[in-house]
Amino acid sequence: MELLHPSSLDALELDDGRVLLAGGTELVPLVRDGLVRAETLVDVLELLPRGIDGTEGGTRIGAGATLAELEVDPQVPDALREAARLAASPQLRAMGTVAGNLLQQTRCWYWRLGFECRLRGGDRCHAREGEHREHAILANGFCASAHPSDVAAALLALGATLRTDRRELPVGTLYRVPTEDDRRTTALEPGEVVLELDVPAADASVYLKAGSRRRYSFPLVGVAAARRGGTTRVALAGVAPIPWLLEAGLEAATPLPGTAYKVELARALVRRALEALASGSAD
Repeated sequence: MELLHPSSLDALELDDGRVLLAGGTELVPLVRDGLVRAETLVDVLELLPRGIDGTEGGTRIGAGATLAELEVDPQVPDALREAARLAASPQLRAMGTVAGNLLQQTRCWYWRLGFECRLRGGDRCHAREGEHREHAILANGFCASAHPSDVAAALLALGATLRTDRRELPVGTLYRVPTEDDRRTTALEPGEVVLELDVPAADASVYLKAGSRRRYSFPLVGVAAARRGGTTRVALAGVAPIPWLLEAGLEAATPLPGTAYKVELARALVRRALEALASGSAD
């Protein structure tokens, strides 16, 4: 395998055999396990913006900023700092970038074990008929995988905007529920590079999480809530194939037999998050 260090993003030449590498905490294990095939890794970490800067309306965050940097910067809204703190071990937070965290692959063990599931072009969602305790309760008709990013849920609740080398788009538009016709879970084009995030200021925000372990586990359910003016946005992690903006409660949930507990868990965390905003303890 070849490792390239391009001199600029303009010099990138990407094809099917080349994969972008930044922090590497997600990609390197996938390559090692044969889940991602790459003839060449293109290291772009030094080419990505890494600053965390206050702006008139919020915070601008470079795609190369690490989770460890996010969790300690007072310019970062509370929900995002807490989501970064809870996302992984200190070692992984020190290496993992915010962009890499947003684009991480599903933790569904069928996908991770190489099963020919629907995300891999197959005709079955193995989780629907197999073990699925950690899987989705929303938008799970085609694929029952659950998106694992705490950070993505926080950014979605905060109404963040993402800038790539080609365009700007809301973080919510970055993600798409996979379908038979298009099995991708993001809207990024081949070779498109995430550069920055613009995060609007919030009057108050909070992130709460339940995992299978007290620390350093992926969310069974994560809840981010942010209040700006008279509007409150709530987003969830671990409940759908993508980070989920909660607009109509959990009445639309379609849990599998082993995931029904997630509905009650999500309701409890949403209630606690909204109470924290109302009481001022999330300020």
